[in-house]
Amino acid sequence: MHILLTNDDGIYAPGLAAMENELMKLGDVSVVAPATEQSGVGHSITFLEPLVCKEIFKDERQRGWAVEGSPADCVKIGCTELCPAPVDLVVSGINGGLNAGINVLYSGTVAAAIEGAFFGIESVAVSLEYDPHAQFDRAAIMARGVIEQLLEHRTEQPRLYNLNIPTTALQNGSRLRVVPMGLERHGEQYEKRTDPRGRNYFWATNLPPPRPGAKETDLTSLEKGDVTLTALHYDMTHRQMLEEMRDWNVQVPKITE
Repeated sequence: MHILLTNDDGIYAPGLAAMENELMKLGDVSVVAPATEQSGVGHSITFLEPLVCKEIFKDERQRGWAVEGSPADCVKIGCTELCPAPVDLVVSGINGGLNAGINVLYSGTVAAAIEGAFFGIESVAVSLEYDPHAQFDRAAIMARGVIEQLLEHRTEQPRLYNLNIPTTALQNGSRLRVVPMGLERHGEQYEKRTDPRGRNYFWATNLPPPRPGAKETDLTSLEKGDVTLTALHYDMTHRQMLEEMRDWNVQVPKITE
């Protein structure tokens, strides 16, 4: 099996190294990751300027490539130019910080996995709750074990998964919950501050809003200390609405001089 490993924290991130060590137990690993941190860039790609790629070595071993671009860029150029063999699996992570709920839409980590799915490749995004003393090695063991089980259920149609691991799961053990992503609005609170020159500026707090109701999502499960696994899809078509719209008889208006 040939695995393309990427992230959004940069090629020297400890989460990437931990995941690489574990994935090498499953097959050959090609690391193609951003040269610098790209957190929160979503699914941006580089096309108005050259995409610089630099080989990275660990001792004498060619470890992979540092790409002056986004996580999605890394998967694109990895699959088409840099990987020495066809890619069977794309893994993005381990991210330092959870990518759950509506954050999935902003996440460079998840975007890289989505890009893998674009290429028709089984893809998994992996994130660990932020901790200044994050135990990435333990999280990587857990993630590799989950990925192995997911591969047992492979079909001809590639699948896209988002795996989130809370810190408590690494110490106390945890059940895994298969849950949908939460859709609560997020990150709309700001602190208003003043800089030394008297100018106002705003700093996003990213505090989650209250979550009323009992519907189980990745957010509610993570709060309970559960590991969460969500199947994602990049097709954003609202199909039920589309069928309703067919009866609206919306027409292109005639333009008269």
